Amino acid sequence: MNDPLPAPVTLPSDSELPQDFSGLGLAEPLSRAIAEMGYTAMTPIQAQAIPHVLRGRDVMGAAQTGTGKTAAFALPLLQRLLAHQNASMSPARHPVRALVLLPTRELADQVAQQVRLFGQYTQLRSTVVFGGVDIKPQAVELKRGVEVLVATPGRLLDHIEAKHCALHQVEYVVLDEADRMLDIGFLPDLQRILSYLPAQRTTLLFSATFSPEIKRLAASYLQNPITVEVSRSNAAASTVEQHFYRVSDDDKRRALRQVLRQRGLKQAFVFVNSKLGCAQLARSLVREGLQATALHGDKSQEDRLEALDAFKAGRFDLLVCTDVAARGLDIKDVPAVFNFDVPFNAEDYVHRIGRTGRAGLAGLAVTLVTKDSTRQVDEIAQLIKTRIDIEPFEFEEDLPDIRKQGHFNDGKRLYREDPADAPARPRSSPHRAPRPPADPIFAAPYEPPATDAPAPAWERAAPLRTGRGLSGNIKPRRKVAALLHPTSLDNV
Repeated sequence: MNDPLPAPVTLPSDSELPQDFSGLGLAEPLSRAIAEMGYTAMTPIQAQAIPHVLRGRDVMGAAQTGTGKTAAFALPLLQRLLAHQNASMSPARHPVRALVLLPTRELADQVAQQVRLFGQYTQLRSTVVFGGVDIKPQAVELKRGVEVLVATPGRLLDHIEAKHCALHQVEYVVLDEADRMLDIGFLPDLQRILSYLPAQRTTLLFSATFSPEIKRLAASYLQNPITVEVSRSNAAASTVEQHFYRVSDDDKRRALRQVLRQRGLKQAFVFVNSKLGCAQLARSLVREGLQATALHGDKSQEDRLEALDAFKAGRFDLLVCTDVAARGLDIKDVPAVFNFDVPFNAEDYVHRIGRTGRAGLAGLAVTLVTKDSTRQVDEIAQLIKTRIDIEPFEFEEDLPDIRKQGHFNDGKRLYREDPADAPARPRSSPHRAPRPPADPIFAAPYEPPATDAPAPAWERAAPLRTGRGLSGNIKPRRKVAALLHPTSLDNV
């Protein structure tokens, strides 16, 4: 019995692209899921990319983060895979037909959740595999059979080598955040994975930035791709208000607290450059009374997902994180992003501030610039092709209440007095009188013994024994002090 085919999709011409999902002619299960998720109008990347993917063309999509790239490839893939849906329990009837590769575990888990929501009313199966967790449950899920597989490159290669899945029937492959995968060093892994795929396939490449390396990768693995670029490459979102403030290292936390208070911000991302600095900053903010949690690569996958879920649920106000969270994470209505450290890579700045101002909403991006990070700001200005004016940060005259009490937190566990308010201590005299010796006999200088003093008993010379068999060259033994009498040693 042949599987039912979805209704044919009639696509408009390129000059008359649809602006909402109803104009795409998607199947009823997908349209119902989209309506329940509250999606009506399409974003520019969705309106331009989905029709080409539905035609089966290879696509290179460049768009800022937060513009809906996930739906731009997930919806047309599910539409075309509906021809293969079936209710069979046999794993052979559910081979992997669509592969989505992503650079980080958090992003892979997020995309997998979106795919499940889009396909919740279909019979298509999907799963996600990534490192940092037990591989056995993932292997069980793969052996049951899935049509859509979302994965990170390293863990996918582990499953391929263990023969948990086969990729010879893959029809669609998606490289999402491809520039980030190249930055992390996944190019050899990507080349190995793509070698397992059939030559005849549809390849989609989505990224927020298009570097020369990405273009070379596309030239190697995409066939006559359609380039969809809805905004200038490497540009920041126009809905994000950007500020660069000149501060010292010691005043960064104070500036962060003041902006949060003045703007009335309820939640924000705080980005730092190192994992150690991320943990230390989160602890300092918690001691200062802020609800903050840390997200960095040294945390286990369970802890990282727990921190993300708690931040999404509003249990934390600040998510202090490294660039592991700067790519593709979709957390709704986060109003601000703080670059506590200026990123080393200028492209990471675009991805960091892309966490706010998503889907057309307004956002705020504040970057704290020290004298050592001016060069990195210049590189950001060259990348986004915008002049950056570094503003001096004006602190409020009235200090926090904790300072009014004469104490402040300098990053350590205990509060100490402000040196400016501390009473002056009397300075001691530079010349101190020597202390009298505690023991006059012990402190007395060394005096050699008198020459006429008798020698100790054990050093007194004993008369030499002149026996017939004793040589004159043998020196007499030197006697030393002993606790036992010599006569008692003879009996031992």
